[in-house]
Amino acid sequence: MKLQIVPARQGARWVRAGFAVFFRRPLAFAALFTLFVFAGLMSILVPLIGAWLLLAALPLVSLAFMLATQRTLAGRTPTPSVFSEPLRVSPKRTTALVQMGLAYALASLVIIWLSDAADGGKFEALQDAMASGKGDAAAIAELLGDPQLQFGLLLRFGLAALLSLPFWHAPALVHWGDLGMGKSLFFSTVACWRNLGAFTVYGLAWGGVILAFGAIANVLAALLAQPQLIALAAIPAGLLFSTIFYASLYFTVTDCFAVEAQPDAAAREQA
Repeated sequence: MKLQIVPARQGARWVRAGFAVFFRRPLAFAALFTLFVFAGLMSILVPLIGAWLLLAALPLVSLAFMLATQRTLAGRTPTPSVFSEPLRVSPKRTTALVQMGLAYALASLVIIWLSDAADGGKFEALQDAMASGKGDAAAIAELLGDPQLQFGLLLRFGLAALLSLPFWHAPALVHWGDLGMGKSLFFSTVACWRNLGAFTVYGLAWGGVILAFGAIANVLAALLAQPQLIALAAIPAGLLFSTIFYASLYFTVTDCFAVEAQPDAAAREQA
């Protein structure tokens, strides 16, 4: 698998391609994401290790959606087998993916612990206030203006962004490149850094999509005099955008690396 450098504008194309491939098989992608969410909710219910299991599964989940996108581009309908397929290729790759999942879970828990220690539990208080609906707007605004919470949020999201670099391409490099965990994490980091412009545009494009949705939802709610519609639309929109985000991951990998397993160029250009 050969590293490739792409122009910054390619980041916007990844987002467009994610939308295009999703709408080729919307029901199939929605079913896969629903299955993932349901499995995640069930794992959280497992005492002590539930959250750990969910975090450890995320690298495998990203690879599963890459396989789903690959199959869609080849004219096939993705099925739930994409979640188990990477674990049935070879013992070597299975071991690398399991090790990767455990490493990701451990690193994520360390980030959560450091961030909670930095903000003194204020992020958890903010989540509780917003989820329960008991906190009034003034109390939530006061929490958001707290410098300790702001530092904790900056630390939380900053460390999470850094963690994403080694794990972004790593599952694909294990599956298609037959690399071990260490090499896949290293080359993933190099690929993200060398294509930082494209990934920056990719993030900005997703931010633009979310802001555009928010603006449209606010305008419609104002025209209909139904402000509660914003909250009602936020959940399905969040699920939709999350599914399309996962569908777009394949394009970030196949543009940054020459992957032999990718569909032909003509099929990709149709996305």
